[in-house]
Amino acid sequence: PQAPTHVLVIPKEPISQLSEVKPEHSEILGELLLAVAEIARKLNLDSDGYRVVINNGERAGQTVFHLHLHLLAGRELGWPPG
Repeated sequence: PQAPTHVLVIPKEPISQLSEVKPEHSEILGELLLAVAEIARKLNLDSDGYRVVINNGERAGQTVFHLHLHLLAGRELGWPPG
């Protein structure tokens, strides 16, 4: 895990990475963000903050080629990451 709280949010639709999305995926993308927000609320992450990450491609750190979002929280998340 990259943080004490590290949740993956994964769509059922087989999209390999963000650069492969098409206009017809807009509903799925919206649902992913709504799911992240709901999970963050359920885990009481709103007060301390959290980060949502999508890695796109190997050089960005993508190791699983199925689009997914990382919800990170539980520690100071500096910038730039890495």
